[in-house]
Amino acid sequence: MCYTKNMEEATTPISPKSQKPQIEPNVMASLAYAIPLVMGVVVILTEKENKFVRFHAFQSIIFGLVWMGASAIAQSLYVVLVGLILSPLITVAGVALWFFLMWKAYNNVEYQLPFVGKIAHDQVNR
Repeated sequence: MCYTKNMEEATTPISPKSQKPQIEPNVMASLAYAIPLVMGVVVILTEKENKFVRFHAFQSIIFGLVWMGASAIAQSLYVVLVGLILSPLITVAGVALWFFLMWKAYNNVEYQLPFVGKIAHDQVNR
């Protein structure tokens, strides 16, 4: 419990304000990409007002789903041996794109991926 510094009011407690910890929007947006699917959902549930942060959270969720789907399809093609080439390419491209999106979010850029970015933008503005 906090007390005032005035000697006359030394025993008067100061009521703590109910505030959530302030995290800069660019940090919150880049954290949405930390674990693409999971952190995107966490950020969506915790951030209700900032459209920049919500956009990156939605894009993180959709990006994670697309990346997981593409990886699953490539791995299922191992039988045809096409997956042996495709799977590592999807992994490398996905990791590079993942870091790129985190970097853009941290630098306060609302970078929209083709198709995915439009869907995320529409979700924020509905």
